[in-house]
Amino acid sequence: MGVASERILKYVHYFWKQHLQPHFREEEKIFFAPIKDSRVHRAINEHKHIKQQIEDLGNYSGHNERKSLLKIADMVYEHVRYEERDLFPHLERKLSKEQLENIGGQIEKHHSSSLQDQYEDQFWNTK
Repeated sequence: MGVASERILKYVHYFWKQHLQPHFREEEKIFFAPIKDSRVHRAINEHKHIKQQIEDLGNYSGHNERKSLLKIADMVYEHVRYEERDLFPHLERKLSKEQLENIGGQIEKHHSSSLQDQYEDQFWNTK
């Protein structure tokens, strides 16, 4: 049977506004700002593409809606893998020690509290 798409959609929009969009802004403002090369541009373009796909979710119904949700999940997964395996190691090689320390301090300020998701409808915990 599964979980109703509406429940998943509500959570996706909530998670976008509360967590993912601020995270993307933080990356772009703090981590990507010192270097504007093709790898950074790729990450920014992926951010824009993920945002557009989430905004377009309301335009689909039924099977296409589920297909779009899976596409977004795949896009986010691939984006995280790209950042972890390619972009962040590249930036660590390119940035000076002082820049990295400055970035680390800024990130620490933004992450003073851990991600606590208090979303009421935790459909993923149903038995």
